[in-house]
Amino acid sequence: MAMLMSNRGREARVHYMAGTFRVLSPGDYVTCAATGRSIPLDELKYWSVARQEAYATPEASVEAVRGK
Repeated sequence: MAMLMSNRGREARVHYMAGTFRVLSPGDYVTCAATGRSIPLDELKYWSVARQEAYATPEASVEAVRGK
């Protein structure tokens, strides 16, 4: 019996683009660059194309740009 590989609990590798993102390596979350918080992929709304970073909230994105 073959066992399916699970992406549960794994961090995804993501390429961020304008208005969308592409999953490069499967996983179910990414890490916020400003807070370190895990963000489920289905809840990911904020990122920087230039920095290729994800953010948990709009405030976290501002914090990252200001240099923490």
